[in-house]
Amino acid sequence: MTHPAPARRRSRVPIALIVLALALFIGLALVPTPAHAAEGDPYRITGNVHLDGEPLEGVALTIDGAGGEQEVETDADGRWTVFVPENDSEYTVTLDEETLPEGIAVVDETGEDDSPNERELTVGPGGFATMNFFIGEGERNTVGAFDQFLQRLLQGVNFGLMLALASIGLSLVYGTTKLSNFAHAEMVTFGGVVAAGLTGAASLALPLWIGLPLAVVVSGVLGYALDLVLWRPLRRKGVGIVQTMIVSIGLSLAMRYAFQFFIGGSTLQLPQLASTAKIPLFGAVSLSPMEMISMGIAIVVIVAFAVWLSTSRIGKATRAISDNPSLAAASGIDVDRVVRIVWILSGALAGLAGVLYAYYRPGVRFDMGMQILLLVFAAVTLGGLGTAYGALVGSIIIGIIVEVSSLWIPADLRFVPALVLLIVILLVRPQGILGRRERIG
Repeated sequence: MTHPAPARRRSRVPIALIVLALALFIGLALVPTPAHAAEGDPYRITGNVHLDGEPLEGVALTIDGAGGEQEVETDADGRWTVFVPENDSEYTVTLDEETLPEGIAVVDETGEDDSPNERELTVGPGGFATMNFFIGEGERNTVGAFDQFLQRLLQGVNFGLMLALASIGLSLVYGTTKLSNFAHAEMVTFGGVVAAGLTGAASLALPLWIGLPLAVVVSGVLGYALDLVLWRPLRRKGVGIVQTMIVSIGLSLAMRYAFQFFIGGSTLQLPQLASTAKIPLFGAVSLSPMEMISMGIAIVVIVAFAVWLSTSRIGKATRAISDNPSLAAASGIDVDRVVRIVWILSGALAGLAGVLYAYYRPGVRFDMGMQILLLVFAAVTLGGLGTAYGALVGSIIIGIIVEVSSLWIPADLRFVPALVLLIVILLVRPQGILGRRERIG
């Protein structure tokens, strides 16, 4: 008697490896290594803050651009310096007028600038740039506390929507497989890396309307390939949840440093979708066209996903498997097929989150997904493990808390209040906001 089934399973192994290799090749091999990645000298932005020729010490400035936001204070000579990873990139330098002496402000010599304390510059080919502010007596450009709160609230919603794209995919995977996938952070990074490889000026340079959707598609292919090569064989062998979680940690480390090998430790910039200039909405609240586009894309995708999950046959099957996999299988649902689709969707949503996060930061780094992994897990746990709608609610709450809390605490500590809230919620309601109580034991 012959047994053809094992032979068929063995024949799928080379195909699975080919699919995984293809996804990784598209995502990594096409991404150029920056020319300065091997150089040890970073680029510099420097400046001076003086009043009538006298240096002002302790004046705070914020520099935002490639590599993220940095804060610095002037020294005893009124000088300040920050190091940045990229040249030919725009940086915004903002002087905090609250740290100037009483009655002193940044003066606009042209009379046409409404925000003289905020300037933009580009680091030139020489590797450095200088930004000086003209300080004198005048009225400070101040924003009311309520307007600041509204501005941060809008930014928090924007960040929360981007976070929701990553959290929903992670929650779906957990709901259908009970796997806490720590490599989900690298799936987010993968989306940004592929987008840089497809649209960057030194690579394929595809139009944005082709390159960015294609990056999302390739991210979905990666999700399918990982399930085909790694997760499905482990499920069939009956490997425990703890062991698979450890495998995901190892996969996360391997992928992260593979990204670093291909793109280096610097920051890659994606071509701009729209202007970054702020558009006033009401009062002192404003958003840039790029922020509006990001929010619009996230809302459309989330609504479309919610409709699919609630009305489609596969969506209903996904929810059935999340509730009770054994009962779903007994009722005729092809669990393996549904899980495969979930992994594709998870990869695609993570890839889209990576693209939007690359515009939010801004820039693509090899560890960018790892920077928000803890927040993604917090959002999933806060909303309720295994529930897509819970992940959405948790993400919005986390995003708002992260942004609004920066009004009162240093930017480096803005993640702390969100994690403290997570602990409090779990103490009061362990199943999360939209989760259900489960019997243990």
